[in-house]
Amino acid sequence: MIPSTIPDLIARAADHPFLGKHLAMGQGVHGDIALARFDGIELTSAYEPIFDISVHALAQSLSCGAEGVDRFGDELGFQAITHRLDAAPFDVFDPFDRIVDDQQLVALDRMSRALHAVNFFGAQRHGLLFLRVHERLLKSVKYDHGQHFSRVLTSFGLSPARIVIELPAAAVAHKTFLGYLTRSYQHYGFKVAGNLSNAGQILSVSETARLDFVKMEAGIALRDAMVKPLVGYANRLQVPLIFNRVMDEAQFLALQQYDVRFVQGPLFTAHYHDRAA
Repeated sequence: MIPSTIPDLIARAADHPFLGKHLAMGQGVHGDIALARFDGIELTSAYEPIFDISVHALAQSLSCGAEGVDRFGDELGFQAITHRLDAAPFDVFDPFDRIVDDQQLVALDRMSRALHAVNFFGAQRHGLLFLRVHERLLKSVKYDHGQHFSRVLTSFGLSPARIVIELPAAAVAHKTFLGYLTRSYQHYGFKVAGNLSNAGQILSVSETARLDFVKMEAGIALRDAMVKPLVGYANRLQVPLIFNRVMDEAQFLALQQYDVRFVQGPLFTAHYHDRAA
């Protein structure tokens, strides 16, 4: 089967009663990407790479520093970021902060996830697509989390199996709720990642909440001297651990001392996009 392009997927979205009103191809210099129009703002997708730095020997990676990611790291996937078209790349912008009404929040979330999927799969990117879920959305949708998005993807000819639904730390903190959400999303074909606000939250991850990935902020883990225990516990659970928000070379080198495998953050994002430019 020939992979669908972004225009192909936008054409399919035109037949969708909701997405057809909001998704469209860009114009001019943005003519090769999909855009979403919401509340007078044009939104598009940015993607932050998540690297596997264990591909080659640790000594080689250490000797090369951050540039070693380019030579010795493979992309596990990319985290989608909702980006204002009129803003600089990766400027902080959270459209959900503008929304008070829960139904509007659900609509924006569904639109954003579809937008990111179109731009990701239509560009034939490889690896996994990580999509964040807003904490308020989890409370607004009462049951069958993942059902609607799975149906949309299937109608577009896309597979949920390459998408990782990323749960906020507030959801991970509640073991029973975490177990329910994880099972629901996985039932509809998605993988699930959980964010930790502190190292102790990893204890919520168990057989009843079998996450596919766990994410922890690098700076917090290093500050609290919890990198080694986290890596050890995640290895025992056999759940891949991603250290995100790696800000600088010092954090990157410190993480590598503990056999960290997956990394993400501004240090690598800037280098990755400079290389691609």
